Amino acid sequence: MAELENLQKFAVNLNERAAAGKLDPVIGRDDEIRRVLQILSRRTKNNPILVGEPGVGKTAISEGIAQKIVDGQVPENLKSKKIYSLDLGALIAGAKYQGEFEERLKGVVKEVVDSDGEIILFIDEIHTLVGAGRSSGAMDASNILKPALARGELRTIGSTTLDEYQKYFEEDKALERRFQMVRVDEPSPAQSISILRGLKEKYENHHKVRIEDDALIAAVELSTRYITSRYLPDKAIDLVDEAASKLRLEMNSVPEPIAELESSIRQLEIEKAAVKREGVSLKLEKIDSSLKELNEKKAELMKKWNGEKEIVEGLQKARQQLEEYKIQAHNAELAGDYGKVAELRYGKIEETRKRIEELSARQAEIKDPIITEAVTPEDIAEVVAKWTGIPVN
Repeated sequence: MAELENLQKFAVNLNERAAAGKLDPVIGRDDEIRRVLQILSRRTKNNPILVGEPGVGKTAISEGIAQKIVDGQVPENLKSKKIYSLDLGALIAGAKYQGEFEERLKGVVKEVVDSDGEIILFIDEIHTLVGAGRSSGAMDASNILKPALARGELRTIGSTTLDEYQKYFEEDKALERRFQMVRVDEPSPAQSISILRGLKEKYENHHKVRIEDDALIAAVELSTRYITSRYLPDKAIDLVDEAASKLRLEMNSVPEPIAELESSIRQLEIEKAAVKREGVSLKLEKIDSSLKELNEKKAELMKKWNGEKEIVEGLQKARQQLEEYKIQAHNAELAGDYGKVAELRYGKIEETRKRIEELSARQAEIKDPIITEAVTPEDIAEVVAKWTGIPVN
């Protein structure tokens, strides 16, 4: 599609990402999504602007709308719409000459206008555009947007914080009139727990670990108590993400009991070399006996570790496969290919679930496991302690 040359360079097609299953599920934002859809369906002043604190989920709402369009869960007049998210970094990057940034923005705006309302432009941190590209003799970017917005030719969804909205939009009445404000409040702890439960599977598949439900509750409770400078659900999601990433690194490295044995074996080998030079045979026998014992222990632990690793890797593979089959089934259902849906849902998905159950049962039978595969509340508390410097129990 050569006619969308600028959008392909400087924006991301959210519909395509939603269809490919690359967007996170949006939970508990139905009211805000409905409100945005109502505003988009208006005849005039049909540009919603999401206003809320950083990290409360403004960008997630725009992704949720793209997901609903792909799933066909929107009014008839919005079913064919495509949402493009403007990439401001790409727009500004490498703009060497005066006016080059404005030229690029004009190109994007022209393509959106030419689509005759079929393309909706999502501009995250829209306040940066109001002052972006402003230099002596150059045109302010907002003056490129204003005429198209005034004529109702440019359909946009903006997002900004309350402070920036007051600073840039309330000061510029002409710009403010073009947008309809949608307040996005911070979700309550209970809503945040629901949001985390919805995202849990995505993070488990990404990090290839299990995340306990108690860890999600701990992430919300501890972040609310100790990380007061940030907002839910973002701060709780970051805690879970970091704890899972830390556990994944530990799983990929040699377990502590084996590392300790290897260290002891190395120490004894050095001692043995020193004793050999002295020629004390009694001491040498004692060291050899200790070395034999430690090597046997190590071999036993290595066997146990490899067995556990095999189960864990099998589980990870099966979970990833399940996620892929679910996306395929969902897309086949939207395309009306019900034969493929049945084949996936009652064949492959069922088989993969059984495989996961079998491997989980084998894993549960392991006594004193070496590999910890689940993120626990203790892991979350450790991350909070690292972030804040406050020891958390």
